[in-house]
Amino acid sequence: MLTLLDQLDKGTLWRSPGGIHPPEVKFLSNATPIGQMPLASTYLVPVPQVGENCTLAVKVGDSVLKGTPLTQGTSIWHLPVHAPTSGTIVAIEPRASNHASALPVNTCVIAADGKDTWCELVQHQLDDLSHQQIVDKVRSAGIAGMGGAAFPTHIKLNPVSEIDLVIINGVECEPYISADDRLMREYSQDILAGIGIIHRLLTPKRIVIAIEDNKPEAAKAMQAAVSQCGLPAGSIRVTVIPTKYPSGGEKQLIQIITGREVPSGAIPAKLGIVVHNVGTAYAIHQAVTQGKPLVERVVTVTGKNVIKPGNYWLPIGTPVDHVLTATKFTPEPDQKVIIGGPMMGHALANIQVPILKGTNCILVPSSQEIGSTPEEKACIRCGECATTCPALLLPQQLFWHAKAEEYDKAASYNLKDCIECGCCSYVCPSDIPLVEYYRIAKSALKQAADEKQQAERAKQRFDARLARLEEEKLAREAKAKEASERRQASMTGTDKNAVAEAMARIAAKKAAAAQAVTGESITEESSVTTTDTTEAPKGKAAVAAAIARAKAKKAAQANADGTDTNGAETDSAKTDNAVTMDANDSISATVAIAQEAPLSQKDKVAAAIARAKAKKAAQQTDTAPLESTETADSTPALSADDDKKAKVAAAVARAKAKKAAQQAETAASDIEVSNTEISVSDVNDAEAIKKAKVAAAVARAKAKKAAQQAEINTENDLIQTATPAVDSTANVQADVNDDTEAATTDVNDAEAIKKAKVAAAVARAKAKKIAAASAAESKTESKIESVDEIRAEANVASPSIAATLDTATTEADAVLPSVGSTAEPIETAPLSSDELKKARIAATIAKAKAKKAALAQEANASSDSSVD
Repeated sequence: MLTLLDQLDKGTLWRSPGGIHPPEVKFLSNATPIGQMPLASTYLVPVPQVGENCTLAVKVGDSVLKGTPLTQGTSIWHLPVHAPTSGTIVAIEPRASNHASALPVNTCVIAADGKDTWCELVQHQLDDLSHQQIVDKVRSAGIAGMGGAAFPTHIKLNPVSEIDLVIINGVECEPYISADDRLMREYSQDILAGIGIIHRLLTPKRIVIAIEDNKPEAAKAMQAAVSQCGLPAGSIRVTVIPTKYPSGGEKQLIQIITGREVPSGAIPAKLGIVVHNVGTAYAIHQAVTQGKPLVERVVTVTGKNVIKPGNYWLPIGTPVDHVLTATKFTPEPDQKVIIGGPMMGHALANIQVPILKGTNCILVPSSQEIGSTPEEKACIRCGECATTCPALLLPQQLFWHAKAEEYDKAASYNLKDCIECGCCSYVCPSDIPLVEYYRIAKSALKQAADEKQQAERAKQRFDARLARLEEEKLAREAKAKEASERRQASMTGTDKNAVAEAMARIAAKKAAAAQAVTGESITEESSVTTTDTTEAPKGKAAVAAAIARAKAKKAAQANADGTDTNGAETDSAKTDNAVTMDANDSISATVAIAQEAPLSQKDKVAAAIARAKAKKAAQQTDTAPLESTETADSTPALSADDDKKAKVAAAVARAKAKKAAQQAETAASDIEVSNTEISVSDVNDAEAIKKAKVAAAVARAKAKKAAQQAEINTENDLIQTATPAVDSTANVQADVNDDTEAATTDVNDAEAIKKAKVAAAVARAKAKKIAAASAAESKTESKIESVDEIRAEANVASPSIAATLDTATTEADAVLPSVGSTAEPIETAPLSSDELKKARIAATIAKAKAKKAALAQEANASSDSSVD
């Protein structure tokens, strides 16, 4: 059985699938030698042309010589671009590209000086260069595949796998193009020199030069050059293959020469095969032996609308319009200028575009050669496209998915294997531009792949950043731990004891707070509060003790009233007086403590809670005049004696309110001065807030119990007819006090606030009704202007009320002496906004005292009624 090499030596060929036989029309350009063209005035050099990741090596205003590198880069895919002639960089800006879309690309604009002076070229002997040096010279020369694909040549010359076969492609199957034909005829020795360099780098077992049978002159020239080259005998041969389009395709040519098929998605190097174009071999020889970069190439200029068709050496970057002008182009209406051949080329939208490294033909056909673009019709599913496809694809499926923009489905039918040869479009009876649909689909898939790659790179950068931040965090924690260990190692015994004691105190406070919050009874909560209060600073302890004593006495009196209804009223009045005195003493003590000792953090929290209570009471007092008018008519008429007693009680309440206002003003001013430095952190002291909540809960429970007992004992007809306003006011005030304390724990308790406002409105309405009735019956009594007159009427009405008034006056004289002697009526005393605000703060205390006075009056009235 013959091996592949034996079959190659015998000239055995295989058939490739598909393909067509279009008119060749090569005679227009292959009859004349390769010519030179006059220099253009301006050259347009796109950067980069092949590869990516390049940077400009020149700037506007620089003078360059022919062969001067314009770009530089380090990527393996980067190919440098060189100046095609000598001149000056006049602009670096976006210009139209040599593409069907004419999208702008960054371009170096060179104004030629007409001298075409070469830069310094370094020539070498091939034997003096190593393999890597040869590859580096090929790369620095910017050589790319000259057959049209423009793949970086240095990558093919340095494969990772062993190469058995090298195919030199001289087929040139595209109609009209004859650039490789003329190059093989005229520069066969240079091409063989380049093939020798390829042989040295790849050391293949065989080299095959493939030429179509429609180029007999080129085949003879290459055969003569092979016989004269210094390569080993039998290692290189010229093989003539049948003419068929697209036999010049890389995969198709491999199948014709070897009978092997390159798998989908694979490259020929995996089969041990490499394919190079004859023009690429010529450029390799020029770069390695003469040091010339790739700055020019042979381009076929053809078509019946060109007066001087032929093949020309054109510098890279030569404008297409300059080439057409030099060849005496005669355009027709709707003239097409095609870059490449009629099968795989594309029409230009703008002829102010440059010649590139992969440009091998400029075709200017007449209307007889290529007619107008026919209208696209519906696919009839004839299957001709599938028959002629050289890649054995399903063009119909690709077309349907590409037209529906289902690019993923098109990719599943191996769209990437399409070589865009145009055979399917050529044979389509419906004139469907199938290749155009495939190109659009490929571009969309490439863009999606690029975006996915960019997203993946961004994700990798993000993950790397997170890892770096985590490492930095761990490093900081390790550093802090080391520093802590060093500090602990350097600590003395005293320091360690201090730290241990501080930790113990913190643990004790947390345990006490937890016990206070989760207590099972009010008694336990009270004991916890008492324990914590004793450990607190003296200022808060005094306040808490005074409040506790007052509420305890009040609760005891309420219990006594409920169990003894025959003669305990007098004792109750005395107890109330004592409670009042105790409360006053507590306030005075609090003021004194606030003046003498600086407030601690917990004291400041307690003061803040007290201010919140006072503020709510003041708001309820402000709404009294408006709300009282709505319920004034509901109060029943009172007798003259009852009105007189109620008037006396009101006077007592006003006097005590005045005294409480003065005391509150003094205390508030002192406390405000002490609290100027209170910060948010003070209020947020968790320990103090929890203890205050416990104390508030205890107080609310006791107050509610006392209020319920007082309400039961006052349910009799005599009390309801004699003192309805005072009794209602006292009951409402108890509810207001309860709600005010509840507001300390939760200021936003809307339901409690609403209840307090309603109760206060009812009390104020009843009080105003009593005052109105009293004014109608006795005008002289309504003009009392001093505390002395109030005391006189109180002596007539009830000795207990007078005693209470004496006590209030004495206390007022003790705090503010002027109140007892020259007090003005509350209704007419002019107050400033600050005084009014401070008076409102004391409203709650005054109303509590008024309640106690009413209870004393009730006891006297009950005794008188029993005697009668």
